[in-house]
Amino acid sequence: MKIYKKVVLAYVFLMLGCLAIMVYLYKKITISNIMVENYTDEELRLYRKMWDSVLSGIEGEHRQILVYMIIFWSVIFIIGLIFLWLVYIKEIKPVMEMKDFAAEIARGNLDVELPIHKDNMFGTFTESFDLMREELKASKIREMEADNAKRELVGEMSHDLKTPVATIKATCEVLDVRLKRYLKELEETEEQDISYEKKNLIGGVNDLIEKNGYIMNKSETINSLVQDVFHANLDDLEGIKVSPEETVSTVIEETFLKLKDYGNIILTNHIPECLVFIDRLRMEQVIDNVISNSYKYAGTDIYVTFENVDRGDNQRFIKLKIQDKGPGVSEEDLPLITNKYYRGKESKEKPGYGLGMYLVKWYMEKQHGDIDYYNDGGFVVELFIAKV
Repeated sequence: MKIYKKVVLAYVFLMLGCLAIMVYLYKKITISNIMVENYTDEELRLYRKMWDSVLSGIEGEHRQILVYMIIFWSVIFIIGLIFLWLVYIKEIKPVMEMKDFAAEIARGNLDVELPIHKDNMFGTFTESFDLMREELKASKIREMEADNAKRELVGEMSHDLKTPVATIKATCEVLDVRLKRYLKELEETEEQDISYEKKNLIGGVNDLIEKNGYIMNKSETINSLVQDVFHANLDDLEGIKVSPEETVSTVIEETFLKLKDYGNIILTNHIPECLVFIDRLRMEQVIDNVISNSYKYAGTDIYVTFENVDRGDNQRFIKLKIQDKGPGVSEEDLPLITNKYYRGKESKEKPGYGLGMYLVKWYMEKQHGDIDYYNDGGFVVELFIAKV
């Protein structure tokens, strides 16, 4: 393109130079008077009259020649410009279009289309290039869909594994307490009363305690690995699929009835029966995160209350209030707990990544709901679930 511009400028300057030379040569053409020293006065008067007439005719012809020269120059100049324009249209423009097309493809913009001109130098290739673009676009879409499916699968697996791992861990903790209590009772027996069978029994109990501890450690390792995978997946959180749909509200109450590993959860009333707009899996994750936080940081009974709420402008919700009786969240940390990876001072000694409340807020917003949280005799989370 730079070479083409230089050629156009060179042509324009060349033609302007030619015009200047023509004007200069025209001005150089003069008609000299013949020597008149030997003419008489009468002859001189007659000569001057004839000279004026001849000179007038010659000047007219000169002007006409100048006009013809300018017209000829203009025709040549315009023809040259037209020729250069045709060269641009037929040869230069297709190259520029191909260059811009390649640049857009390199930037990842696969929506740009390459104009197809069958009569230019790339006419036979443009259709193939466009087919290549369409195939690249389809391939990219398939890759994105596979990526989204992978992230969604990781999110679902993380949630699905979390509950059974927590159940295994809780069962092992209960079993550990009972085995140690039973072992203590056996060891309190006086040595002379301990039979050979009891000694074997004590050894067996010790062995069970050791193996139970091994299972507990491994379950904690699995839990950490699951959290690490889910944590890595959160860098592309926007790719996690949230598909809210009309669902019977009673499934939310059923979710609480399944949570048997987080202490005593008290439902103070039943949820109003209606249709709500939720993604059932994501709503289970929201409830699980809120309840597990209360169980981990408060360690008290957890009270759940359902209530119909009308915020006006046709915004109708079911308010799900979850409250524990713990110390609550410090006023300094309270405004920040829904920030990604944020962990308050009280949580430093507890395992976690600072993602629980962040995910709760993100999932609720994706389901056209809302969240509020505050301290009131413990920590309170209010989930506003959109009604149909």
